[in-house]
Amino acid sequence: MKTWGCAALAGAIISMCSPSWAGEEFIVVQSTTSTQNSGLLDAILPGFQDDTGIEVRVVAVGTGQAIKNATQGDGDVLLVHAKPAEETFVAEGWGVQRFDVMYNDFVLVGPGADPAGIKGGSDIVTALTAVATAQAPFASRGDDSGTHKAELRHWGAAGVDVAAASGSWYRETGSGMGRTLNIASGMDAYALTDRATWIAFANKGDLEILVQGDTRLFNQYGVILVNPDKHPSVKAQAGQTFIDWLIGPDGQAAIAGYQLDGQQLFFPNAK
Repeated sequence: MKTWGCAALAGAIISMCSPSWAGEEFIVVQSTTSTQNSGLLDAILPGFQDDTGIEVRVVAVGTGQAIKNATQGDGDVLLVHAKPAEETFVAEGWGVQRFDVMYNDFVLVGPGADPAGIKGGSDIVTALTAVATAQAPFASRGDDSGTHKAELRHWGAAGVDVAAASGSWYRETGSGMGRTLNIASGMDAYALTDRATWIAFANKGDLEILVQGDTRLFNQYGVILVNPDKHPSVKAQAGQTFIDWLIGPDGQAAIAGYQLDGQQLFFPNAK
């Protein structure tokens, strides 16, 4: 498998130092909505551009759509959070190599009245079983995002057929995390969300975190260079420069330093 590391980019260093690179070179990063909605990318990307002169243009969609876009050659780098799907993307030759970047976790939020009686729990499967038993309203992204993939995995572990419940107590928004939380807030529904988006979300209403701390709620993010052998338009040198920065000391420090209301939203764990 072809890899792209710093050594392979020796020729790019000259280009990076030339006037033609600064202010003109850009890459497209297909990423998940949580990196955008949380404010992380707005916080860290200026530092990368200052260091390299490379502009990053972000397409923030659900992970499934981001992977589809990258498979079609729309983008240079993929930054998402559905590790099995990411590994398949690489195994099928669409990506060069996958790197861990950072993590946080998912939490189950819901109305303070808590009709399913799950508040204070730490077992996501037990909690979802209770929600289904109570037929309490649940707002799902329903968009093949990383969050939606994780949610479906937990419903499956609970033995709940949410497809059969679709349109009744189980509502699929087909939207990003922010809009789904808005809908959940408006209808006093439960929802699974990544913690970073929850912290940044302003319209919490009566919603609160009810279930957290289950190891199965771990949320890993990965970054992949789109394979230029599949799509010659991919800006491999600039894309790998971004990856090397993101998983290197400067990028990892920038991720660790991003906080809202005194809370760290993402935890770097590049190897």
